[in-house]
Amino acid sequence: MIRKLLQRVFKGSPSSPKAGTRTAKTSGSVNRIPVKTHKINRKLLSTGAIKTTEGLQKAGFEAFIVGGAVRDLLLKKRPKDFDVATNATPEQVNRVFRRSRIIGRRFRLVHVLFGDETVEVSTFRGSHLNDDGDAKIADSGRILRDNVFGSQEDDALRRDFTANALYYDPSSEDVLDFHHGYEDIQAGILRMIGDPVTRYREDPVRMLRAIRLSAKLGLKLDKATEAPIPKLADELQEVPASRLFDEMLKLFLSGHAMESVKALRQHGLHHGLLPLLDVVLEQPMGERFVTLALKNTDERVLQDKPVSPSFLFATLLWHEVLTAWQQYQDNGERPIPALHLAMHEVCDIQAEKLAIHKRYSTTMKEIWGMQPRFEQRSGKRPYALLEHPRYRAAYDFLLLRCESGELPMELGQWWTDFANTDGEQRSAMLQPATAEPKKRRRRSRKKPAAKPEAA
Repeated sequence: MIRKLLQRVFKGSPSSPKAGTRTAKTSGSVNRIPVKTHKINRKLLSTGAIKTTEGLQKAGFEAFIVGGAVRDLLLKKRPKDFDVATNATPEQVNRVFRRSRIIGRRFRLVHVLFGDETVEVSTFRGSHLNDDGDAKIADSGRILRDNVFGSQEDDALRRDFTANALYYDPSSEDVLDFHHGYEDIQAGILRMIGDPVTRYREDPVRMLRAIRLSAKLGLKLDKATEAPIPKLADELQEVPASRLFDEMLKLFLSGHAMESVKALRQHGLHHGLLPLLDVVLEQPMGERFVTLALKNTDERVLQDKPVSPSFLFATLLWHEVLTAWQQYQDNGERPIPALHLAMHEVCDIQAEKLAIHKRYSTTMKEIWGMQPRFEQRSGKRPYALLEHPRYRAAYDFLLLRCESGELPMELGQWWTDFANTDGEQRSAMLQPATAEPKKRRRRSRKKPAAKPEAA
């Protein structure tokens, strides 16, 4: 009864799609794909995702693994995160699971905790176009808030790409497909649900997501999905900087950062994200440096090695720091103060667009600030540098500079050898001091006051 009421209240959809885009199936025409067809390997499912769906179903609710996890399972990839969609409200989900918490403002979600694993649970979403829900839309069409609940059909219609509008039920092992997503995945196509222009205006971050998923999954963008992106690139100016930063992290840490950067430039999206990145990539040395950094990041991600966001953004912005550093020195600043001024300037420019978290920008500045110290190879300074908490990150950064041709390879090799030796061998590697130590200025003694002569 309640579900039928919700369907009547929140029935509705975005504006009619243009020619060339697929329309949504009606609620009665959902395609139920059995396990013998989709062949999803249950061993790739997380324990937390199974326990979450089972717990909700035992409590009398519908619950499915949804979105990117299902898409990755169909592509025979192991998902990193599992999301669950249900007809239970956040409060009801919270009551079912003792270790859970409600989060979010734009759309309320529940995080269900199982040991170190967190499963994100969302209530089926309704149309934000209805007046009766907790929704707010900007004049541009961007969704500001959409706490609107609806049916599973409504929820499928609200999702961005057909490949992400798939629902997997671990109990029956069936996949529910409302928008031909299974067919598109089999054909290697990434397609927007509904009218792409309308959907991009609702949430401009979808343009970045389209680029990222296309590069990461090897899916070709549908022509109707791809065409509006360059024309709507300026819409990203209205997106909160914190959301842009989160999406950029996903893009550069996808394991396919190089393809993503090329696609960003191809679709005219780079100016609104890293305004200086295009300038860097047009400089021969800067392009080589960034290419090496992204290649290194991709290799580490694909090998399941840890990657530092601080290190990544430090590499992307380094040549802008170099340019500003030289300008400050040309204007009469001494090298070290000039470097610190350059670092602050570049970070301030980026903060307006990306809102790089302070914990990351602080580490970025440490990595940059340590670079001049690698050229000091005499006395006690090299020993002190080895003990610095950020030495390893700064050393890796130095090697990138050497490999790109910015610095001689001999410098990087010296530090590699110095770190791998000890005792007398390390002492023998030290270079003679290039300047004589400054003589300490002797303080003049005050002469005692003369005693007055006796009368």
